[in-house]
Formats: sequence, structure tokens, C-alpha cells
Amino acid sequence: MIFSTSLFLLYFLPAFLIIYFLLAWIPKSWPKNTFLLLVSIFYYAWGAPLFVFIVLGSVLADFFLLREVGRSEGTKRKVLFWISVLLNLGLLIYFKYMNFFIDQFNVILGWFGSPPAEWTRIALPIGISFITFQKLSCTFDVYKRRHAAVTRFQDYALCIFMFPQLISGPIVRVGQIIGQIHDRRSQENVNERLISFYRFVIGLAKKVLIADVLGVTVNEIFALDPAELSSGLAWIGAIAYAFQIYFDFSGYTDMAIGLAKMAGFRLPENFNFPYISTSITEFWKRWHITLSTWLRDYLFLPDAYSLSRKWKKDSYGGIRTDKLLYSTAVAITFLICGFWHGAAWTFILWGGYMACFLILDRLFLIRWMKKAGRIPAILLTFLLLVIGWVIFRSDSLDAAFFYIGRMFGFVHLSNAVWLSSKFWTVLGFAIIFSFWGGWNRIGRWSERLFNVPGSVTVILMTILAILLFILSEATVTSSGFSPFIYFRF
Repeated sequence: MIFSTSLFLLYFLPAFLIIYFLLAWIPKSWPKNTFLLLVSIFYYAWGAPLFVFIVLGSVLADFFLLREVGRSEGTKRKVLFWISVLLNLGLLIYFKYMNFFIDQFNVILGWFGSPPAEWTRIALPIGISFITFQKLSCTFDVYKRRHAAVTRFQDYALCIFMFPQLISGPIVRVGQIIGQIHDRRSQENVNERLISFYRFVIGLAKKVLIADVLGVTVNEIFALDPAELSSGLAWIGAIAYAFQIYFDFSGYTDMAIGLAKMAGFRLPENFNFPYISTSITEFWKRWHITLSTWLRDYLFLPDAYSLSRKWKKDSYGGIRTDKLLYSTAVAITFLICGFWHGAAWTFILWGGYMACFLILDRLFLIRWMKKAGRIPAILLTFLLLVIGWVIFRSDSLDAAFFYIGRMFGFVHLSNAVWLSSKFWTVLGFAIIFSFWGGWNRIGRWSERLFNVPGSVTVILMTILAILLFILSEATVTSSGFSPFIYFRF
């Protein structure tokens, strides 16, 4: 059930809020939590009725394993920890990557003239990548004693399965949310309800009024026959996709944060004007922040520490050990990051592409960017990101290389896609809204936007939110809906 559909907006959400707010009058938290968990299970089962039992079963198994990890010591503790890790990775590998592995195996068989292996393709459970990362973070944190194991199954299930962030994040760690499950009365007031409504509607408008409009043209351009794709049109499609994926994903995040806040929960922020970054390193501090911090804490830092214990010399092959450690850990982390996004060579290449520029940043590129000045650094970083998004969006490596080659090939053809005034207008607004955070005054204003300091601001924000909601719902009703891009992952 997509957030940006009439079914969700006009039926599911009002029914949920009415019942939840009635339960909020009860002093104890368990009725609200029980209802929220049941609604979350129903929400997931609506989109994946065959997989909900598998996912719930894995959550139940993890709960008992982690409870024992918290109680155990020595070898038993380590064995239970690895059982939990392998259980989660095993489910992810089987459902998300087995088709890819079989396809590659069949390619190898084809080299030797052998017939392909027969295989019934596996459907991908929605949200399994995000659910797996959330469960793994809890496994690592309990094992490392960063927080205690959750002792009630309902609490643990709600941490993992709460429907606003269930499918595409933000990636929430159990330690960030378990306290709110027990007591969130300070966040259940009129001011927080208004803020949650504003946040949800702004996310809805990002998705429906910007991302979906750009997506129509982007899909047409990327679907063109090679003989019809001019260099100019290739650039337009690539730039439009960069803004489409940003407003699509940040729109989902805003809606998720708003929905969670309606229930009294505060989820971590996930975006902070990523396109005003002056380097790829800064971009990953502003884009999908909860994924970036997860990768840093559970992949990059452990990898770097493990390698540092093995590499004792000051340099290897004339390269300083600290730079070699950083480069190796970054390469491992972002190749895994790319593969986490999707079971395809394009995602692996995209991860390698990002790793390459993160390493170059560390070696010299950030120093060069500083010398060039802020605006040139932002533009060059955005150019690198646009090229990266082409790899991310393409269906195959050949398609990616052709598209990028056409962007720089100076091929002039008559436009095979009609670029309407609506497309140009929306693209213009997307550019403004993406880069205006670069002005300090706008940046400070955006940070205060959801604090609602005075009555006048409350009135204006309420009117604006209602108008955006009506406009968004009218757009959904008239043109249908498209899934969020990150639902694929």
C-alpha cells in the first residue's frame, strides 16, 4: 500500500489515526503499541501476503536469539551471535541475490556450451534490505553491549516492523527508538501533531508534484532507441533523474517521519540538501544519512580496524598505510553498498564509482575543490553525481556506458521526446528547492521550519499544507500513482 495513493490517504490513514488517537486517551502505552504493531503487520501483508509470515518468523527467531546473546557469555554468546547474523544474511542472499547468482552461473555455462540450469525465479519481499539492516544493527549492538537485548517480543517487533519506515527507512536502530516505545507522552501534543501533518504533506508533494512528473519524461528518455537519443536529450534525462530520485526518496522519508510523529515517534533525519555538497565525501554525509552512518559503524570502521591489526608497517609499495587502509575499507564498504541496492552489475559499478571518488577525495580532490571555490565545487560534485545516477538508473552495463558516451558525444538529433512546459517548470522548481539550502539564511530557516514558533506561522503552514494535500490528492486521482524508487531495494 503506497503512501501516495488514494487508498492510503483517504481510507487507511484516517482510520488508523482515529483509532490511534482514541487509544491515546488510555494512560498506558501497551494498547497503542499493540494496535500500531497489528496495523504494521496488516500494512506489510497488504503488499506481500505470502512473505509476511517469513519476515515475522525471522523477527521472532532474532528476538529469542538476541535475548540469549544478552544473557550468555563466551563461546555460547559468539555462536548465538553468528547464528543471528547468518540467519539474516541468509534470508537476504536467498531472496534478493539468488536469481542474480543463478543468472551469472548460466552465463558461465554458456561459455562452455552447456545448457542453462533450470531455476524457478524468486520474488523479492518488499523492504527486506531495510529490515535486514535494522535487525543486523540490533544484533551487533547487543553483542557489543552497546544496549541491552529487548526483553518483550512486542517491543522488538515494533522497533523493526513499524509501518512508516518499514519499507524504505530511515534505517532505525533499536537503541534510538526503544525508549519511545515505553514512553512518548511528551511528543503527543497538538504542536507535534501539526508538525507531523506538515512534514507528511511536504513529502507527499515532493513525490506527487515533482518526482512523479519528472519520472514520466525520464522513463521516456531512458527507453529511447539509441538511434533516437541525442546528447542534449541524454543530459536532460540524466539531470531530471538526479532530481527525481532525490525528491522521490526524500519525499518518502518526509512522509515516514511525519507518519511516525503522528504516533509520537521521532525518527532520525535522512537528508540534508545533498546536492549542495562540495565533494562526494560531503554528499554521503547529507544523502541517506541513516544508511551512511550504518555503513560507517558496521562495515567501514570494523574493516579498517581489522586491517590495521594486520598491516603493521608504515607503508606498503610506497603508499602510506593510513591511506591504504582507508582506500581498502572504502572500496569494500561501497561495493557492498552498491550490491545492497540491487542484484545487478550496474549497482556494483555504481558502488565502485562512489568508492573511487571517496578515495580521490582523501588523496587530493577535496583540497583541489577548496581552492576552486564553493560554487565550482558544488557544480563539479553535482556533475559527478549525475553521471553516477546514470549508472544507477541503467538496466545494464552496456546501456550505462552507451548513455554516458552519448552524453559526451555531441550527437545532435531532433528531439524524440516532447518536453512540455510543465516538465520545464517542475524541473526549475526542483533545481531551486535542491540548491537553495546553500544559502545560509535558507538553511537556517529550513532547520526552524518544523518547530512552528508562533501562531501566525501555524496558520500559514496549516493553510499551505491543506492546499498542498488537496492538490496532491487531485493529482493522484487524475493520473494514478507510481511506486517509490527505493521500493525496489
